[in-house]
Amino acid sequence: MNNKALISSLNSFTMVISLAMTGAAVVYASEANNNQDISLPSPNIVFIYADDMGWTGSSVAMVEGDASTRSDFYQTPNLEKLAANGMVFSNAYSPAAMCTPSRVGILTGLTPAQLHITTPGRGRVDDTRKVLTPRPATRLPRDIETIGTLLKAEGYATALLGKWHIGRDDHAGLYGFDVHDGSTGNDNRGTSTDPKEIFSMTRRGIEFIENSVKADKPFYLQLSHYAVHSPTQTRPDSSNKFKALSTGKYHNDHEYAGMTWDLDLSLGPLFQALSDLEIDNNTYIVYSSDHGAPGNRRNPNNAPLSGGKGTLFEGGIRVPLIISGPAVKTGYSSQNVTGMDLFATFASWAGAEITSTESVDLTPLLTSNEGEFQREQGLLFHYPHYGRGSQTPQTALISGHWKLLKDWDADSYQLFDIKEDIGESRDLSRKEPERLQQMIAEMDQRLATTGAQLPRTNPEYNSGAESRRRGKRR
Repeated sequence: MNNKALISSLNSFTMVISLAMTGAAVVYASEANNNQDISLPSPNIVFIYADDMGWTGSSVAMVEGDASTRSDFYQTPNLEKLAANGMVFSNAYSPAAMCTPSRVGILTGLTPAQLHITTPGRGRVDDTRKVLTPRPATRLPRDIETIGTLLKAEGYATALLGKWHIGRDDHAGLYGFDVHDGSTGNDNRGTSTDPKEIFSMTRRGIEFIENSVKADKPFYLQLSHYAVHSPTQTRPDSSNKFKALSTGKYHNDHEYAGMTWDLDLSLGPLFQALSDLEIDNNTYIVYSSDHGAPGNRRNPNNAPLSGGKGTLFEGGIRVPLIISGPAVKTGYSSQNVTGMDLFATFASWAGAEITSTESVDLTPLLTSNEGEFQREQGLLFHYPHYGRGSQTPQTALISGHWKLLKDWDADSYQLFDIKEDIGESRDLSRKEPERLQQMIAEMDQRLATTGAQLPRTNPEYNSGAESRRRGKRR
C-alpha cells in the first residue's frame, strides 16, 4: 500500500487510522470539503549504528529465551528496554563483514558486490597468491540515491554524525545529509570523560533533533558511533565497574565491557529527549552494527557463532538489529533480513518510492503482516580479497536456513544448515549434493547479475614459494 495514498471519503477512515498507526504520512480529504486536506506528520527516524559490535555483543538475547545468544559479561540495560518495546531480529545480517562495504550497502540499499565496494580502501593485491583479487572501487558515485537524498527529497532534515569511512575525500554532505562530521574514519577520538566521542555525539544529535522540531520538520538522524571499534576507550568508572565483576566464558575484557556500557549509557539521554519533546510516539528507533566483532577459533568472541569480522562465517556478518516505533509489535522475528533492507524500510516510513531490487521493506514484519513480506532471492555476501592472517577470498549465499560458503583460494564449497548448526561445524555438502548444486547455480547467477568482481586463477602461482613464506611467518 502506498503510504501517501489519498483517501477521498470519510468511509475510508479506518484505512487512514491503520496507516497512521504505522507512522506514515497520510493525507485525506473530506467529501464535505475536498479543498481542505488534513495531513498527519511524517515519522522521525533515529538510526544508532555501532561499530564492530557482534551478534552477542549486548545483554539482549538475540534468540528469545536463549541465554547463549547474549553476552555473558557485557551489560546494556538501555538496549534491553529498546528490545522490550520493539522487535528483535534473530537472523539479521550486515551487508558485508567489513566496515566500508557494509556502510555503503545500508546507505544505498544495494549489495556491495554490485557497487564493487567490497573492502575498505584499495584492498590487498598480492600476485604471489593462488588467485588474483580485483581492485575494488573506493568511492560512491556522486549521483547515486542514498538514504540522505531520498529522505531530503521528502522534506526531511538529515544528519549523519560520527564515522563516515566511505572514500578518503568524500563526506556525508555530498550524499544528501544536511549535518555531518566530514570525512571521518577509524580515528582515535575522545577523552577519558567522552570516550570515542560517545557522549558528545549524542548531545549533538539531540541538538539536531531539537532544531528539527523547532523548524517543524521530520528528521532522520544517524549516529554512526566509533565504539566499540578498537582501540578500547572507556571512562575509568565504567572500567572499574566491570573490573569488580566476575568475567564470562567468552567475554572477559573489563575495559571493552566498560566501553560497551558507555555506548549503552548514551542512549538514555537520547530516549529521554524524544520523550521530553513529545515525539517519541512518532519516532522510529533502529539499532544495529556494521558487522560482527573480531574473533576466531582461538578468540571465540562471537560464540556460539564461528569466525568474526572480515570472514563470511556467521560471526562476521550476523549482527544485532532492534527496531522500535509507531505500531511496531514487540517480540522476535526469525526472518532473514539484512542492513540493506533498512533503505526500503526508511523509504516506506517516509512514503517515498524506490527502485532498488536488493532492499526489502521490513514494515510487514514489524506490523503483524508477516505474510506480506517477500524476499525473492537469497542473501549474497561477497569478499573477493585476501585479508589479515589466514583470511581468503569468500562468497556466501544464505537461502532460508541453508548457507553456501565458497572459498576461492581453495576452490571449494561448504554447505551448512544454520538453523540446526549455528556454529557452522558440520559441512553437509556431501550429504546434500542436489541442494549444493542448486545453491552453487544460484550463487553464480547472483554474482553475474550483480556484475560482481571475481578473483581469477593466478597463472604464475608457485605453491612451494607460498609454503616457504608461510613457514617464515610461523
